[in-house]
Amino acid sequence: MQELITAKKHFSRMGWLYVAATAIIFFLQMAAGLILRLVKPEWLYDMNMNLFFSMAPMYLVGFPLLALFLKKCVPAERIEKHKMTAGQYVLSAIICIGLAYAANIIGLIMTTLIGLFIGNSVGNPITSVVTSLSPWSVLFYTVICAPIMEELVFRKLIVDRAVHYGQGVAVVVSGLMFGLFHGNLNQFVYAAVIGTFLAYLYVKTGNLKITISLHMLFNFMGGFLPTILMRKMDLDSYMASAASGSASEMMELIRSNFVWFLLYGLLLLFILSMLVTGVVLFIVFAVKKKFVFEAGQTAIPRQVKLSIALGNAGMGVFGLFWLAQIIGQLFA
Repeated sequence: MQELITAKKHFSRMGWLYVAATAIIFFLQMAAGLILRLVKPEWLYDMNMNLFFSMAPMYLVGFPLLALFLKKCVPAERIEKHKMTAGQYVLSAIICIGLAYAANIIGLIMTTLIGLFIGNSVGNPITSVVTSLSPWSVLFYTVICAPIMEELVFRKLIVDRAVHYGQGVAVVVSGLMFGLFHGNLNQFVYAAVIGTFLAYLYVKTGNLKITISLHMLFNFMGGFLPTILMRKMDLDSYMASAASGSASEMMELIRSNFVWFLLYGLLLLFILSMLVTGVVLFIVFAVKKKFVFEAGQTAIPRQVKLSIALGNAGMGVFGLFWLAQIIGQLFA
């Protein structure tokens, strides 16, 4: 009984620290917005500057403080390192990308159905942000900064502190918290899925470089590369011509940007092949019971592990806050 109480306090303390980090980040972001409004109001209309002043409080203050206090307040366990062969890495990359795109489709279907039900389309905020940014901002923030910081904060810091109670618990908690932190339904679905899979890889290899590189690969393929190609294709002009019904303008745009349309088409085919192959491989490995989770050093009954890890004050407040953000975004 005492072990259950100790475990619940352990996860609750971790949850409260993530709540505190979230509050600090939100406060600093609002403060940065107010300062910009007073000093440089024109920057409010520059999406690149907006993103910088949104990310800086998180990456330079919120996450470092979170890491500091987690190390002081919540004990961690060292994950044993195991080598991954080149073949295993390739298979992991295919499954990771395939699951992420499959989950993204599910998220899009869910938001579309919800939009039809409430009579209002539910947009994907990340799409509007990415298309408004400089390609180099997309590369820097989504392909370099985000994978490094997010793998440290939502993989290493969480898994190292949860694995004592079982690898399965650590993987689920990491994936769920990562998904919730994105704050909208579109990203929640695929972020939770990819976060869970990357947490599994980390708990099995103890090598954060593997999960960072796969995270970078997915963000490059799903964010940076399509953004570059769509701009080279002049997709906005093409869509405008399609909306006006001007077939001649559409054909002229395709002819003048044929190489970029071709490359974009090849990218879509590659993504489709990765999606199908990745999902099939995942199903095959799951059926063959290749995904095995080891028990933790502290034995907690299997049926109450997740309730202990998630059904506590700290994790509860963290989850409720981000669920409120997700629901609010649906009706925005």
